[in-house]
Amino acid sequence: MPSIPHAPFPVSGSIAFIGGGNMARSLIGALVRSGMPTERIAVAEPNAALRQQLADDFDVDVFVDGTDAARAADIVVLAVKPQVMRSVCTSLAPVLATKHPLVISIAAGLRIEQIDQWLGGGFPLVRCMPNTPALIGAGATGMIANAAVDRAGCALAETILGTSGTAVWIAHEDLMDTVTAVSGSGPAYFFLLIEALEDAGAKQGLPRETARALAIQTCLGAARMASEDGEAPGRLRERVTSPNGTTAAALQAFAEGGLRELVARAVEAATIRGAEMSRELDRG
Repeated sequence: MPSIPHAPFPVSGSIAFIGGGNMARSLIGALVRSGMPTERIAVAEPNAALRQQLADDFDVDVFVDGTDAARAADIVVLAVKPQVMRSVCTSLAPVLATKHPLVISIAAGLRIEQIDQWLGGGFPLVRCMPNTPALIGAGATGMIANAAVDRAGCALAETILGTSGTAVWIAHEDLMDTVTAVSGSGPAYFFLLIEALEDAGAKQGLPRETARALAIQTCLGAARMASEDGEAPGRLRERVTSPNGTTAAALQAFAEGGLRELVARAVEAATIRGAEMSRELDRG
């Protein structure tokens, strides 16, 4: 059976990843699966084992030093830990000054203004917050661009980040702390819910393995319904809640325990902490 050719990948030019950790790896894998030629991807990663694994798995060019990876890049993805971002940007600044490529930062807590200043200023820069399900192509990413990013640059960033899941724009950078609280940290909330359902099922007599399997599949199925059905989550909830039935009894217990208020407090706490981290990193 003849193979069906892929459509050309809609991102021209080359991409350099500065940092080759899990999130960078997920984006590189998604780009390669989407059809981007591997010869247009470079990665700088100081860890020798990670660097070799990236080369073996994706056939991309790998470097020890970020300046070597970024020298000819049209797009630079900053994928290092926030605590080392200042020193990384400072080292990249002389190399990037002549070309001013589009820069995408996936570092939590660092504002566009901070990164642009460390790079030397005047860069088209997109700040984003992906989450760990991007590792399996099911991520959720919030994005914000500075005024130096034109329409084509926004389209490039959206295409790149959208290869690993859903990517959405936000209107104000201050909202990035809320994005971090809702979707960046959000997977941990659902892992906690799965743990709680597993524990509750085991307490009621189910074998723990059975309770875990049912809890995981139930959360997966509910998320798929919410994604694919088109109805608002509240309407989906109403459709599975019969008056005086088992679901209604459980939901009443959630309401009496203040579930909505607890979630609101949790998201608020994460949002506040995100803003604090930004200030701490700015002073660092």
